[in-house]
Amino acid sequence: MPAADEGALWTSLSAAGRLPDRALWGAEASVTLGDLVHGSSLAGRLDELRGRSVLIATTDQLTAALALIELDGVARRLVLCPPDLPVDDLPFVVATAEIDALVSDRPAPAALPGVPLAVPCRASLAPATCERTGRHPTEWILLTSGTSGRPKMVVHQLVSLAGAIRNAGPLSRAGVWSTFYDIRRYGGLQIFLRALLGGGSMVLSSARESTSDFLTRAGAHGVTHISGTPSHWRRALMSPSARRIAPQYVRLSGEIADQSILDHLRACYPGAGIAHAFASTEAGVAFDVGDGLAGFPASLIDRRGGDVEMKIEEGSLRIRSTRTAARYLGDHQPALADRDGFVDTGDVVERRGDRYHFVGRRGGIINVGGLKVHPEEVEAVINGHPHVRMSRVRTRKNPITGALVVADVVLNGGGEPADGRVAEIEREILRRCREALPRHKVPTVLNVVSVLPMAESGKLVRRDA
Repeated sequence: MPAADEGALWTSLSAAGRLPDRALWGAEASVTLGDLVHGSSLAGRLDELRGRSVLIATTDQLTAALALIELDGVARRLVLCPPDLPVDDLPFVVATAEIDALVSDRPAPAALPGVPLAVPCRASLAPATCERTGRHPTEWILLTSGTSGRPKMVVHQLVSLAGAIRNAGPLSRAGVWSTFYDIRRYGGLQIFLRALLGGGSMVLSSARESTSDFLTRAGAHGVTHISGTPSHWRRALMSPSARRIAPQYVRLSGEIADQSILDHLRACYPGAGIAHAFASTEAGVAFDVGDGLAGFPASLIDRRGGDVEMKIEEGSLRIRSTRTAARYLGDHQPALADRDGFVDTGDVVERRGDRYHFVGRRGGIINVGGLKVHPEEVEAVINGHPHVRMSRVRTRKNPITGALVVADVVLNGGGEPADGRVAEIEREILRRCREALPRHKVPTVLNVVSVLPMAESGKLVRRDA
């Protein structure tokens, strides 16, 4: 694989070769990399963006992808605007990132207040009018998907984003890649870079199409590698179109991959390698696990001298690596890493034998009468029931204990069993919880629902009742 040096994305793609044979397929249009040799998605105005801080705010992933390819090494800073960024946060993003140019695929992009230049981005290419040379070590700014407050703006460069891609063995081979993620988030961007730097093509998802339509389209393009969150995959496996793809490799990240979802994927795609990875926007990709088991080997902790070092401190996973982001952008931001260079991920782990298991987020704990409950720990038990496809555990306020544990459960098929056994299944789920969990972690209320809310990031929406 070509080295992803600073400011060298287009150079790396060119070095990988076979540009006319490699494509980016969107829901409504497609472009081959060969088309970009003499064409531009930026209306031939690339030179106007040289050295600028550019906000990429497109409705379509394909146009965002083309802008990234053209602008890395040309712009001094690229800010990837996710589709669900609240409009009220835009002035903060513009000011903090010192945005002086907007790239958009809207019919007539109008400059934002205080932004002097607006350039259209299209999948229909115009003739390139200037040389695509990299002279800037471009900063890539990713916005965190926090649940409250303004998003943090995380500073990467191509070298840190591509750190996990070099020497990736079978993952660095050319293929047809896809992901349920949006490429303007860290998880999707990783797959985008893996596909292109590995010499492959990519099927881009779209918020405008259903899970079924996306899987059908991915299958039509012969997808070989595909990724998503466990919630993405649980929803996908409920669709008959899950059989439309025959991947060689399936990857999970972004949420805890419990044994149930790993087993369901193995049953659906027996010929595929199934792996779950841990990564965060700040810490980068730490590791992936391909042995079919939940959790990760304890031997990965406290290794010294490698590309990635991990330790457990106060119960949470901490990571130090060359893949870590440089900093948070803006004044008065907290330090991204501690003085030793470790990033506190906020993910709580627990050792069981020779393996660590993720039990939840430090900030997502339910307090039941002073006792802690990690929702994900309860969900792992519920999801193990053969009639359950997915679940969400949340809290409901209670005047005596402070909170009650409530579980919303989606059954296989997304509805009630044909034989009307809902009440019996509910009793089985609760009995399973009582056998596996301490009393304070057992749900006091269990609701059978047809669907669970998912955020744009592909993760379950977790809000207290």
